[in-house]
Amino acid sequence: MIWDLVLRLGGQMRLAIGLGGGRITGWDMPAALALGRALDVPERLVAEILPDIEAVMVREINKGSSDE
Repeated sequence: MIWDLVLRLGGQMRLAIGLGGGRITGWDMPAALALGRALDVPERLVAEILPDIEAVMVREINKGSSDE
């Protein structure tokens, strides 16, 4: 249930862009909550679990982009 939501959030990223390039800062949470509602994922589940998954996603994607 929650993984289906996570997999669909690929296009809902927040970015910070500066002189040194761009960094992903997280998901667009209002969009994530709306998508969760559309997928019948309980809002409380989204609110409790998604930030932890988001933190890992941001760390791993930004680590990968700094390795290049």
